Amino acid sequence: MATEFYTVETTTEVEYEIKKSRFIGVIMPCQSEDDALRKLGQLARQHPQANHLAFAWRIRQPEGFLTERFHDAGEPSGTAGRPILAPLEGQDLINTVIGVIRYFGGIKLGTGGLTRAYGAAAKQAIAEANIVKWVEMAQMTLEIDYAQLQLLEYQLKQLRGEIIEQNFTDKVVVTLVLPAKHQQAIRQQFIASY
Repeated sequence: MATEFYTVETTTEVEYEIKKSRFIGVIMPCQSEDDALRKLGQLARQHPQANHLAFAWRIRQPEGFLTERFHDAGEPSGTAGRPILAPLEGQDLINTVIGVIRYFGGIKLGTGGLTRAYGAAAKQAIAEANIVKWVEMAQMTLEIDYAQLQLLEYQLKQLRGEIIEQNFTDKVVVTLVLPAKHQQAIRQQFIASY
């Protein structure tokens, strides 16, 4: 298993035609299997006339293991989902789902042709996507003095983290998200300064 993983920042769509069949490859970031299913559902609603919507995903679970799933969507077994999953694995992509929509053009491609077509759509979507190094994020809550808030905001900006909630009483209670590897250092810096 790779030590470094990658993911995509935004949804990217590619389209090509082979023997009058139209293939649309869509690569999307996702945080969970439910999120992936929701995004695939949106794709299905955007393409109600499509003949097939095959897909594959790789998602890192909170416990640290990877979940991989693929679906042939009515195409012959092994000709759609597996060829979409293969380039996801090859590029060490996680928290990513690829859906490939097929509009049948009337000419059968055969199992080899289908395998190549679905695989090519997935590879093209990956090639066009904005791929970034995946960083494990963590959420934490801190109680700090008002005087520390500006420093915390500055530190988080440097670390690519952010405050997602703050409550003001006699102190400031902040909930933040930041790369997990910096969690302990931030906790020590802001708790030690009381």
